[in-house]
Amino acid sequence: MATKKVGSAGRFGARYGKRLRQKIVTVEKIQRKQQQCPYCNRRTVKRLSAGIWHCGKCESKFTSKAYKVE
Repeated sequence: MATKKVGSAGRFGARYGKRLRQKIVTVEKIQRKQQQCPYCNRRTVKRLSAGIWHCGKCESKFTSKAYKVE
């Protein structure tokens, strides 16, 4: 269960250590937010899987980094 303090890493409970859980939260925040499309420059790109991205506006599917479009 995610809470304000631990965020999405709440699913791990007390396991794996505080620092590792904090790193996971920062990566997941980056990968789950809307990214900017390199073709139409709109913030409508969502992550489909590791390195595969899809723009909701221009319907383009492309590859980039695993957690962030660059």
